[in-house]
Amino acid sequence: MEEVIQHIRETRWPDEAPPELPDEQLLARLEEEHGIQLPAGLREFLLHVGDVERRRLDPVTVTDEGRHTHLPELMNIAWAQGVPRDLIVLCEDEGDFYLVRPDGAVVFWSCIGTGGFTEDRWESVWHWARDEWLRL
Repeated sequence: MEEVIQHIRETRWPDEAPPELPDEQLLARLEEEHGIQLPAGLREFLLHVGDVERRRLDPVTVTDEGRHTHLPELMNIAWAQGVPRDLIVLCEDEGDFYLVRPDGAVVFWSCIGTGGFTEDRWESVWHWARDEWLRL
């Protein structure tokens, strides 16, 4: 995980105004206000690299409601597409979603192609970041 965090930080897209990193209080308030439970791996991901954009598969953010990556807005879009409510959006990709299951695994939901889950799966958010987002 530390190697992935380091690589993310070293290769981040230079942004004039990156989002802020969230803190535990903000994440707890987000969960309460939106009736969701962030899996531990996603919580850790947001706390460590929730301010990074790479211009490819931007993961969710929680500190800036105006960003296209704002988690509550993406959750509403995903739920409207039939995504089960126990899954949390990690990333939106052209109308499809990478989702975090309660056990921390990441799955892919295709709204356009299959209209549901595909065979794509990653053991954790960090595995998804390494293999899909960073393509290491």
